[in-house]
Amino acid sequence: MNDRKTDIGAAVVDKDRVTFRVWAPKAERLSVKILSGGGEYILPLKKDEKDYFEGTAEGIRSGDRYMYRLNDTSEFPDPASRFQPEGVHAPSQVVDPADFQWDDDGWKGTPLAEFMIYELHVGTFTKEGTFEAIIPFLDYLKELGITAVELMPVSQFPGHRNWGYDGVYPFAVQNSYGGPEGLKALINACHGKGLAVVLDVVYNHLGPEGNYLNKFGHYFTDRYRTPWGDAVNFDGSYSDGVRHFFISNALYWVTEYHIDALRIDAIHGIFDFSARHFLHELAGTVHKQAEALGRKIYVIAESGLNDVRVINSAPIGGYDLDAQWNDDFHHCLHTLLTGEGRGYYEDFGTIQQLEKAFREGFVYSGEYSLYRKRRHGSSTKNIPADKLIVFSQNHDQVGNRAAGDRLGQTQSFEKLKLAAGVVILSPFIPLLFMGEEYGETAPFQYFVSHSDKALIEAVRKGREEEFATFQWEGEVPDPQAEGTFLNSKIDIAQHKAGRHNVLFRFYKELIRLRKEVPALSHLSKDNMEVMGFEKERALLVRRWFGGDKVFMLCNLSSGPVSVEIEIPEGVWEKLLDSHKYENNLKQEGQTLTARNNKVRTSLRAYGFVLYRKAKGK
Repeated sequence: MNDRKTDIGAAVVDKDRVTFRVWAPKAERLSVKILSGGGEYILPLKKDEKDYFEGTAEGIRSGDRYMYRLNDTSEFPDPASRFQPEGVHAPSQVVDPADFQWDDDGWKGTPLAEFMIYELHVGTFTKEGTFEAIIPFLDYLKELGITAVELMPVSQFPGHRNWGYDGVYPFAVQNSYGGPEGLKALINACHGKGLAVVLDVVYNHLGPEGNYLNKFGHYFTDRYRTPWGDAVNFDGSYSDGVRHFFISNALYWVTEYHIDALRIDAIHGIFDFSARHFLHELAGTVHKQAEALGRKIYVIAESGLNDVRVINSAPIGGYDLDAQWNDDFHHCLHTLLTGEGRGYYEDFGTIQQLEKAFREGFVYSGEYSLYRKRRHGSSTKNIPADKLIVFSQNHDQVGNRAAGDRLGQTQSFEKLKLAAGVVILSPFIPLLFMGEEYGETAPFQYFVSHSDKALIEAVRKGREEEFATFQWEGEVPDPQAEGTFLNSKIDIAQHKAGRHNVLFRFYKELIRLRKEVPALSHLSKDNMEVMGFEKERALLVRRWFGGDKVFMLCNLSSGPVSVEIEIPEGVWEKLLDSHKYENNLKQEGQTLTARNNKVRTSLRAYGFVLYRKAKGK
């Protein structure tokens, strides 16, 4: 990061000395009130030419608490606090990184193309809702075939329940989840099992309650607006200090917490018209740190822009991020499975669009969007497949429904299997949302635990207004009610019995095939042909690598279909038939023979088959 320091916050120098450093251009005077050994004392900090206040305190150690005092009057927690043990309004706590003993020295990371991502929310993944409570389930995730665990945001938010996007201390690990020690223990355990860890971070806004950053500096701007309030000031006056703060945060996670990838939330809410975009600087800094650490570390974007600049390389004007979520793929699949056509789903609903999603990535690459009332997107035709992440469900697409209903609650068993096949057997990086692998029926609803009554009412009203374009029926669950949070907890034990177990083993088999069959494990759009049958609502996907050839045929209609498809001549062995998959894991021995490069095959409603070319036949 050039000559900029990354040691903002409270840095332990040795056992009894701590250096405090905070960016505060709005303060004329700033001191730190230290709470140690049952007493307190005030240490004035000196201001440098870049508006950083700094000073070193003697006789203070890890575990002691402190507040910053601005202009000898108001006191606030540290903007770069490492831990808020008593919540967002209380003193910050000094944390010494040396207090935790890592044993993942041999961990170098996982190639991005091998990511099989499992997104989870810490508070609802287990009954306890803590980091350490997740550790016993890592073997379950390994059995499923997961290679990367993605955590929804864990930065300190108000109260004890929240999705995490109301965080107000980007460096502080949520106290109710288990704080810094708990998160490090989870990451350490993941690496011990060969699992990468992706952390969702929020750089486009901060939550409203407990957000004191603007007391210190010009962190926000009213020149732009986001759906969540004032935008972060990445390109205006004083923005150097703001950029330093958030890039330091990224380095903090990948260095001190050994995080393998950062998922940057809603980058369409990051506004920067400077000569070098913040995201470009962020990606470059993280990649440089990855080289220094000798590890594979990635930067992944969530974006509603359909803008390839995000993942294009720097020489052609891109920001050089490693991958981004592809909502278009989800929307195509969702509308075909559910028949929904309101809100942003009105832009989707054809097989041709799903065909394009497979062939290119983005469906809207400059076409007119009815929902947006304008043209939208740029082309991903030349973007490598392993730069796009696809899914049939995620926290947004489930949780931002009025009732938070999952596909497992509303769709047939055959549709659940079809959705799994379309995502996992695609040439892109798959993401699963916790519980989908066994058809979890508990909803994932939006929940908060604010303390300000006016804010609570504003959140309730905002949720109701957000769903207006979808015209969903029924009452919106109260975000503030504890019951809304408890209703959203999943029960993994369901995967052991009945159809939940069948679906779990089906996911497991799909993931195994993806990893072990070369034509599926080699992520390339070039080694692929896609053909849509609009009338029949069917999709053919052919993939190959070297001498290995496969094809998948999907029926996205509510009735049986029979289609003639073009495939290379010879004998093809069936690897998987979604309709025949119940307790029978092995389906070898079933073949079809293509003559003159053509064969006719039939499928039942919402089913798919996967075939592989027999060797030498």
